[in-house]
Amino acid sequence: MEKEPAVSVLIPAYNEAGRIGDTLEAVLSIPEVAEVVVVDDGSTDATAEIARACGARVISLERNRGKGEALNRGVPLCTRDVILLIDADLGASAVQARQLLLPILEDEADMTVARFPAARRRGGFGLVKGLARAGIRWYTGLVMDAPLSGQRALKREVLQHLLPFASGFGVEVGMTIKAARLGFRVREIPVVMTHRETGRDLKGFIHRGKQFWHVARVLWQARG
Repeated sequence: MEKEPAVSVLIPAYNEAGRIGDTLEAVLSIPEVAEVVVVDDGSTDATAEIARACGARVISLERNRGKGEALNRGVPLCTRDVILLIDADLGASAVQARQLLLPILEDEADMTVARFPAARRRGGFGLVKGLARAGIRWYTGLVMDAPLSGQRALKREVLQHLLPFASGFGVEVGMTIKAARLGFRVREIPVVMTHRETGRDLKGFIHRGKQFWHVARVLWQARG
């Protein structure tokens, strides 16, 4: 008898009308995926409408609340034993998320983290990534190549120990520290995924400035 699909996919999305359709088409083609939940984080474009048309269950927040809170709102709607967290801007490369699922389904890891190929263009100076990597290693001893990666798969019983997620862009660092401290098996998995990259322009530096502040806040809170 064929097994029932075991995976819920949770996608936070903010003004991703241009890529959400391709992302959803890709994840829905993964055999183990049973359902997709999209949290429209106060978008002003057609993100929610496109996601519904693709077959996702959509909840829309009244205003933009940030990635961590969007994930917190979506978790209760995920009903399966394995949860896949991915970003909305992966497009067709989201099919690579299956590489994150297999170690979980085969009980070789409790949480997997996607390690992307090298960036195609120069972004920041590595300050946010360096801070995240150093903080995770300081608190847990875990050495991460991709501490900020938002593409993750984890078991439901692990997820329950990690909630609520930290607000904003500190969610991944907070999640990793909690999981490692509790002794869960965290593995990085190389994938061939692509997403929108921020450049060395004003918008990119503002984004990375927010990231740095959010990561620093999570690390400060983790000291206790």
